[in-house]
Amino acid sequence: MSALEKSMHLGRLPSRPPLPGSGGSQSGAKMRMGPGRKRDFSPVPWSQYFESMEDVEVDNETGKDTFRVYKSGSEGPVLLLLHGGGHSALSWAVFTAAIISRVQCRIVALDLRSHGETKVKNSEDLSAETMAKDVGNVVEAMYGDLPPPVMLIGHSMGGAIAVHTASANLVPSLLGLCMIDVVEGTAMDALNSMQNFLRGRPKTFKSLENAIEWSVKSGQIRNLESARVSMVGQVKQCEGITSPEGSKSIVEGIIEEEEEDEEGSESVNKRKKEDDMETKKDHPYTWRIELAKTEKYWDGWFRGLSNLFLSCPIPKLLLLAGVDRLDKDLTIGQMQGKFQMQVLPQCGHAVHEDAPDKVAEAVATFLIRHRFAEPIGGFQCVFPGC
Repeated sequence: MSALEKSMHLGRLPSRPPLPGSGGSQSGAKMRMGPGRKRDFSPVPWSQYFESMEDVEVDNETGKDTFRVYKSGSEGPVLLLLHGGGHSALSWAVFTAAIISRVQCRIVALDLRSHGETKVKNSEDLSAETMAKDVGNVVEAMYGDLPPPVMLIGHSMGGAIAVHTASANLVPSLLGLCMIDVVEGTAMDALNSMQNFLRGRPKTFKSLENAIEWSVKSGQIRNLESARVSMVGQVKQCEGITSPEGSKSIVEGIIEEEEEDEEGSESVNKRKKEDDMETKKDHPYTWRIELAKTEKYWDGWFRGLSNLFLSCPIPKLLLLAGVDRLDKDLTIGQMQGKFQMQVLPQCGHAVHEDAPDKVAEAVATFLIRHRFAEPIGGFQCVFPGC
């Protein structure tokens, strides 16, 4: 949902993303590599940014769920990173390398249910309550009854889930909370535009390179380095499915032939299979999660979020791409000093991907300011003005 959530927090419906190769908002001098040189859109493995990967098993009533986590670091507090809707833990890859070089900490980046490589029995339940319980269960499965100090950091949907987790006291060793570019007011205002935006996205991609190129040229991820590792977690190879356009044409064809004899029906079925194969051959990658089907949970992620955030009795940090995103409750809370806020301009909605070094600097400063972690590598805190 990264692009979807961007529309939510900007409070308006963005224009249809340009098709790969047609240019886009990132065609400025900063994104060009010089005449005659092409940008490299090839995917990069997670191992270039994280030290290890683990599949954490969690028992439930119907069996076991398996949650994918990526880890780095061996000392200091655990920074538990929760991605936005449609993204995966890989969206934190470049940020992880940046924060590990600044403060002594441990990184645990989690694929939330129905996202990335996480496998759960009930993949359709994306309620805030269920996902918050998932976070608590993963912490318990990894660390037992005596977990280390944990700071929850979430982007967009992940930020909302971090707040719900903290509010329900599901991580007993929680010491801090950070939301990145998620505000209740603008999120709720944009709920009506979500489905329209999703319909405007490409349904399939010819290759991983094609998906990465689209993400950068459409502005979904403005940082090519992050897109090359992050998009791998957003798309998957098609498994016996077609694009919606292909499916629609097939259904129409069957209806038209409905009254034909058995021989005619066999001809339609044969044509359908051929169309399926051609679609998968030409566009073998599609989105890992169909976000349009999660609509019934959107309201629950964000309604009441500002007051929940303000009521959490721990140090809090809010990072925004623009000050215009603040709603009334957060504006009052910020004036009362209930949380620390920092605005990172010239970023898209995926702030931690577009400006990983700036986000790492803000988080590192927050950790050191509250004496949660020790600086390394000569890192010097830069305290924000708000």
